[in-house]
Amino acid sequence: MPKIDILFYELIGKNGSDLHLAQGSKPKVRINGKLTALDNYPVLTQEYICEILMEISGPELWQKFQDSGDIDFAYELDNGSRFRSNYLRHFYGFGAVFRLIPSEIKTFDDLQLPFVCKSLCELQAGLVLVTGPTGSGKSTTLAAIIDHINSEFVKKIITIEEPIEFLHHNKKCVIVHREVGSDTVTFSQGLRSALKSDANIILVGEMRDRETIELALTAAEMGILVFGTLHTNSAAKTIDRIIDTFPGAKKDHIREILANTLQAVLAQQLVCSIDGSRRWAAFEILLRTTALPAIIRAGDTKLLKSEINTHAKVGMVSMDSSLLRLFQEEKITKEDAYLKALDKALFRDLR
Repeated sequence: MPKIDILFYELIGKNGSDLHLAQGSKPKVRINGKLTALDNYPVLTQEYICEILMEISGPELWQKFQDSGDIDFAYELDNGSRFRSNYLRHFYGFGAVFRLIPSEIKTFDDLQLPFVCKSLCELQAGLVLVTGPTGSGKSTTLAAIIDHINSEFVKKIITIEEPIEFLHHNKKCVIVHREVGSDTVTFSQGLRSALKSDANIILVGEMRDRETIELALTAAEMGILVFGTLHTNSAAKTIDRIIDTFPGAKKDHIREILANTLQAVLAQQLVCSIDGSRRWAAFEILLRTTALPAIIRAGDTKLLKSEINTHAKVGMVSMDSSLLRLFQEEKITKEDAYLKALDKALFRDLR
């Protein structure tokens, strides 16, 4: 058994989500959003951290890490537990972060996702964006969506991820998993290939660069249903981020494609419960309306807040309204709601 596995089993035993290793520090685990040091382990020296990281990466990936300073891959324990692994160099030496990937794909009910998420599974084409900061549950939400489609519809689905996280077995759908780095060189190359593969649905693990975003928009314009992720915490910031990725001369063209293809933005954040025993999800949901294309074309994303509030009855909700409801239901504290809120003034005088 690799030496690092004992740390993974400790993480699992503590119901943690992430293991953090950094040269010069003790190992740390994240439990319900909070980092805790494993005091029964020594400070990690360069010699030891390199030994345990090299043992599970193998020589080829380790050399890639030495050359680039970062690598991402999936690692699996003997008991079937899987981890999304990221190695990195930092000021004090070497480090790594491991995210535990749940062994079972959770359903909409398990995750208590908003009811409108099921309607996203029925879309035939367009762009659906699931957004939020790192560790906010984007991959878990997308896995639930793909699993529901797999159970209810006959489609061909291609996922492009780095690394592959949730493994979906074919039910009604044909699902092809492709991993950046081993099955395709880049997200953009994987997307370009997917456009030619008669796919009904494409999941893009991360829309991180201009070429990937443009290809995702092209796929949506061609009549493919595209699910993608971005690290934004609201619908307005998501649309602005996509447009701002492109140079000035191209912005109007991208606005036009986005106006024609965007079906929904599901932004989410996780907030620690009052007793610290779990985390609650807060959502901002923007769905396609007759007014949305004009708002995108005009670049006036400030209007999205009123658009969301106007259509609350069909399942739209703002991030601040979602946080306010969690506070009123006594699930989260006022302080945590304030920290996560977009409009801080709404939460200053809450009691």
